[in-house]
Amino acid sequence: MDTRTVRILLLSDFNMGVFSALLHHDGDAPCVTAQAAPFGQILQTILDEKATLWGQAFDAAVVWSRPEAVSEDYADAREGKPFSPDRIREQVDAFCAAIRILQGRIPTVILPTWSAPYDAQHSGLMGMHAETGLSLTLMRMNMRLSENFKDGRGIFILDAHRWIHAGGGEAFDPRLWYMGKIPFGQPVFQQAVADIKSALRGLRGMSRKLVIVDLDDTLWGGIVGDLGWPQLRLGGHDPIGEAFADFQRGLKALTRRGIVLGIVSKNTEEIALAAVDQHPEMILRRGDFAGWRINWEDKAQNVAALVSALNLGLQSAVFIDDNPRERSRVREAFPEVFVPDWPADPMLYRKTLDGLGCFNMPHVSEEDLHRAQMYAHEQQREGLRTSAPSFEVWLKTLALTVSVERLDAENLRRAAQLLNKTNQMNLRTRRLTEAELLRWSEHPRRRIWAFRVSDKFGDLGLTGIASVECGDAEAEVSDFILSCRAMGRKVEETMLHYLVRAVRPMGIRRLNAVYRPTEKNKPCLEFLDRSGLAAGEEENQYYWTLNQDYPLPDGIHLEDRTHLRS
Repeated sequence: MDTRTVRILLLSDFNMGVFSALLHHDGDAPCVTAQAAPFGQILQTILDEKATLWGQAFDAAVVWSRPEAVSEDYADAREGKPFSPDRIREQVDAFCAAIRILQGRIPTVILPTWSAPYDAQHSGLMGMHAETGLSLTLMRMNMRLSENFKDGRGIFILDAHRWIHAGGGEAFDPRLWYMGKIPFGQPVFQQAVADIKSALRGLRGMSRKLVIVDLDDTLWGGIVGDLGWPQLRLGGHDPIGEAFADFQRGLKALTRRGIVLGIVSKNTEEIALAAVDQHPEMILRRGDFAGWRINWEDKAQNVAALVSALNLGLQSAVFIDDNPRERSRVREAFPEVFVPDWPADPMLYRKTLDGLGCFNMPHVSEEDLHRAQMYAHEQQREGLRTSAPSFEVWLKTLALTVSVERLDAENLRRAAQLLNKTNQMNLRTRRLTEAELLRWSEHPRRRIWAFRVSDKFGDLGLTGIASVECGDAEAEVSDFILSCRAMGRKVEETMLHYLVRAVRPMGIRRLNAVYRPTEKNKPCLEFLDRSGLAAGEEENQYYWTLNQDYPLPDGIHLEDRTHLRS
């Protein structure tokens, strides 16, 4: 997890003092320091290449503007003057072009959508008029903003309407504007801080990946061991049963975004799984869960065991249980696990789930969409491992294929995700956005490769990254990253074999790797110690001289696809 302080530049056409203070003092991760440019000068600041701001390094920028400051025609429309929708569209496009300039200086740019304070011309019969409606015009402006940045490459749009809605009657106070050029009330800024912090966590690989749920009175109503599954309250013409079914739909929706589900429940496993398999109103079935611990043991220990079995960290998990004592037990035993307060009323379950804000991700990769299936395949692999007479026999039976490809537009998104989320097999644990990773790779003396892994059970997807920076005679490994789901299967050695083979034609005589320790990446050090690399002159330095080949492990097929895509 990336815990370093995030430096943010604030650009706005209004006074950002309140927002900046709230952002700085908010206790949620990540820690933020914010610097506000003079308000009312967004374009002037961006277009001034010699501005002193650009001598500083910022991790992100928040550009929060008002629609009337972006578009003169929209400002005219608010005054009841004639306006041109075409000119409004052109003015939005011009604003977006300036944001593209900013993107070249700062890796992440966050844009809140445009909103307007209560205005009689936005409401009533004329608000949605096809030609003159101000509400419809503002919607079109936001749609154009979204269309300009639909590629999602470093520029992200947040829905400020949610913040206005959360602010309710305190969202706007004209006195704040007249006295301090502050267009929103504090509740709007508070909600904005929460959403921006959530976005930063997602962008830096700090989002949660696993939801562990209880069963009785959490996933369904009633105690299945007492009632039997036909008598559970779930679905049907019953408001409580409908609420439980809707909560399951919310969990199912998370799986479609790559979030993994697990079960920890005090129950008899056979009885509980019969309800999952047979109840006609169940939205979630056995195949939706990556694993479970259904027994009468301590729930905290079961949570830890399940997380470990899934090769995840406790900081990746969310635990949901209707019982406050069980929540307290897990929270106290494992502070890294997020244990949200849970309402007593099941009709509030879905709303609470949707409001957690801990699953924020900038995008969903192909691997995310098939994550539950991947865990099912992993269980099959482990079943084969227990029956194999040796590790070597098991490895050969898997029929592993490792495919290598260059970093490109097709795999950049997943590569950046892997870079920012992998903690254990990670040489340096550096964090870069997509734009930063792409810029880094474009240097003529740098190379970066992506590794895909598959076997007889299925495709594990893009699971590895390796990169080097080459000098005249020596090359330094910049990144050596492998997902935990592929660790310990000789994929690491295969990656080293490829690195040696790839850099040798560049005249490189020695390949160096310097391990940088973190709280999580000890498995990388353990691999380096057994890898066959020689110990270097400095602490945590390893090297391989290229006058000899690094052996390709037996039983692994290496497929070089670097020539297939530029």
